Amino acid sequence: MTGNMWGGRRADAAPGRKANAPANAEDQDAVDLAADWADISLGLRKDLGQQLFNQWIKPIQLGGFCKETGTLDLYLPTEFSANWVADRFADRLTLAWKITRDVRHVRISVHPGRRAMPELRLTRDPAPANDRVQRAPSPAHGVSVGEVASVVTDTLGLASIGLDPSLTFASFVTGTSNVLAANAAQRMSALEQPQFSPLYLKAATGQGKTHLMHAIGHAFLANHPRARIFYCSAERFMVEFVQALRQNQTIEFKARLRGFDLLLVDDIQFIIGKASAQEELLYTIDSLLGEGKRLVFAADRAPQALDGVEQRLLSRLSMGLVADIQPADIELRRSILENRLTRFSSPTAVPADVIEFLARTINRNVRELVGGLNKLIAYAQLTGQPVSLALAEDQLTDILSANRKRITIDEIQRTVCQFYRVDRTEMSSKRRARAVVRPRQVAMYLSKVLTPRSYPEIGRKFGGRDHSTVIHAVRLIEDLRTRDADMDGDVRSLLRQLES
Repeated sequence: MTGNMWGGRRADAAPGRKANAPANAEDQDAVDLAADWADISLGLRKDLGQQLFNQWIKPIQLGGFCKETGTLDLYLPTEFSANWVADRFADRLTLAWKITRDVRHVRISVHPGRRAMPELRLTRDPAPANDRVQRAPSPAHGVSVGEVASVVTDTLGLASIGLDPSLTFASFVTGTSNVLAANAAQRMSALEQPQFSPLYLKAATGQGKTHLMHAIGHAFLANHPRARIFYCSAERFMVEFVQALRQNQTIEFKARLRGFDLLLVDDIQFIIGKASAQEELLYTIDSLLGEGKRLVFAADRAPQALDGVEQRLLSRLSMGLVADIQPADIELRRSILENRLTRFSSPTAVPADVIEFLARTINRNVRELVGGLNKLIAYAQLTGQPVSLALAEDQLTDILSANRKRITIDEIQRTVCQFYRVDRTEMSSKRRARAVVRPRQVAMYLSKVLTPRSYPEIGRKFGGRDHSTVIHAVRLIEDLRTRDADMDGDVRSLLRQLES
């Protein structure tokens, strides 16, 4: 095998060694490992793009590789970057190394030569019962449930990518947009048999479907101590199935897969067009459902929108409950940020206006919202600066620009006039009646908050008013929001309308 999807090659297929190549076997292994990493890095750079690659993948340093356990160490300079890469790229890195050489686990941590930063470490949900459950012996295979859930335990290489201990129901913040999915997930993991199976979680990227899948796994293990679960992505399912085909081990693969009590398959949209994998998944679903087992699938689209999927598989995916997770509204985003702050072991003061700014501005998905908060706190702790609105605007430029909806002053004026039932011409008129002035000031305030326009530019859009008039309006509405609950409610309602 001379190549693969990552642009890599096997260590034993590296021709053309120079005459002065390392004679020591250990040195030779290090050279081969570095060559493989260079090939994998090239593929990752193409997949992720130059900016993401330079920020997160390029700083990775190779550690040691233990052939006995199949564990490869990858090091990053800080705990924050190590956690970030582990959260987002661990599965991708493991898959790349697994294809290239006999790596079964990739361990991502802080470089041992660097000082760890415990102040950035997130506290974990205490779950001693869960820990005891995951160490309980499994009579069927003589291994612990924890091993089944988080490490390779079989000769097929059929692996679970593990359950993140921080992704539990306790850490999942519920709002109107996700309450159905959250309740259905809890029912799926309960002691009693659910009335529906499979559960299909449908949500756009970063809205919490993966969090719920991990939470189901944890709660199911707590409620069923001897249960066996398997959590994987659809991409990993296909890779493992193809490897079983190549090794003539499909019978063992099927037997192993159908022995689980709970099957969790994430990103099911990536199984599109893979006929053999679709057929195997179909038979697995039928087998598990026939035995009363539980299945959970997640995707970024509804089952009916999965192009290239066999009709029989579509009917199985949609025969249980399809729970839609809508984008988080501003109240839920605010609650998520406040909840996240409580999970830092070394609390950092984050002013209320910063929380409000992040919740209002980063509205595409929850993952970006939490990532923005993490980045802001990390920067503040590493530099000793206090968290402020100015720091947030300065350090989160990329995230903010990607999320900011292009709201115009004309749109703001139109929305405010409809809300207060005043004529649009009043935004530019010289009238000073209170019923006209207050809506005009609110529109000026929103124009400064929601657009990048300067005070003079805003003034010109309001009948050629001086910039000092706009500054007075902005400061007045800011002050009224702190003293007048009705005014604060009006502004919040307008913000929701304009940002929706």
